[in-house]
Amino acid sequence: MPDSSLFTKIDHVGIAVPDLDAAIAFYRDTFGIVSVHEETNEEQGVREAMLAVGDGSTRIQLLAPLTEESTIAKFIGRNGAGVQQVAYTVTDVEATSAALRAKGLRLLYDAPKRGTSDSRVNFIHPKDAGGVLVELVQPAAAAH
Repeated sequence: MPDSSLFTKIDHVGIAVPDLDAAIAFYRDTFGIVSVHEETNEEQGVREAMLAVGDGSTRIQLLAPLTEESTIAKFIGRNGAGVQQVAYTVTDVEATSAALRAKGLRLLYDAPKRGTSDSRVNFIHPKDAGGVLVELVQPAAAAH
């Protein structure tokens, strides 16, 4: 891996769904991929599930809106259900955010917010990342 890489791996791919329970059942019954973690994130306005693929080091995140005003509800309203973001694991979300800002990229938050399982997260604006919402994830175990 090049020393210049800001990301350590793909953490997960986030998929917006209108009904979390139906989506969990679809992935389980169709693909044999099961939910290994579920939570509600009031601040982000979502109910979510992490599904383990293969050995579990790769994940799919299903995101369902809690309200019609949530970001995920608006995404589904504009685009329909589907891939909403690609998330990368980072060692230090603040340092990575600063490095990206230095390259001229806009991040959605001034400071990281709480993500799944107490991770710390920030997002690169899609207009600065080729139309893709990129999430930066610092897992809780690596938090300072």
